Amino acid sequence: MTAKDIPAVNRALAKEFAAHSAPVIELIEAQTHDPFCVLVGTILSARTKDACTAKAVGRLFAAAQNGRFAPSDLDALPVGKIEKLIYPVGFWRDKARHLKALPGVLREKFGGVLPRTVEELCELPGVGRKTANLTVAVGFGLPAICVDVHVHRICNRLALVDTKTPFETEMALREILPRRYWKTWNSILVSFGQTRCGPLRPHCDGCPVKRYCVSP
Repeated sequence: MTAKDIPAVNRALAKEFAAHSAPVIELIEAQTHDPFCVLVGTILSARTKDACTAKAVGRLFAAAQNGRFAPSDLDALPVGKIEKLIYPVGFWRDKARHLKALPGVLREKFGGVLPRTVEELCELPGVGRKTANLTVAVGFGLPAICVDVHVHRICNRLALVDTKTPFETEMALREILPRRYWKTWNSILVSFGQTRCGPLRPHCDGCPVKRYCVSP
């Protein structure tokens, strides 16, 4: 696959995406239209299956005092209660500690307003580039390339990039991926990775982008 094949691959994967349930973060945005909720959901989703993330998010957001989950709700919850609400997401103790610290860091560094840039979001507890990019793209609807294990794996299988880490993949995609695809590239590749192009024994028969794939 070369850069000129990107539009055709995007069309094929977007069609495949439409046939499956959207990733959990997309659903959170559709339900809340709130970048803060997207950020919290993304923090919880790391190293966690979507079904588990969705249940944890539902329990946590149900603790909202005024209808919509907000930083003040994390302020009001003891860290032990947050742990109970989000268990058994991956690294639940660390995530509970990060969520408890989140409102204070927001106030201290950003006047209580959630920042819109990847670099500033990465200053928040528990937020790395993947989480920051996804919050910018899905939460704020701004161009950002979120690269997780699915995006990294599939882009290398298609030989669109030749990289060793998700960070290298993000930097490479910034150079070759047209900006109009930035916001949706993660969603369609994550869905594709979860349903067909897994890390082991991918379902290659009938794959809509098989002719672009160089993986044996």
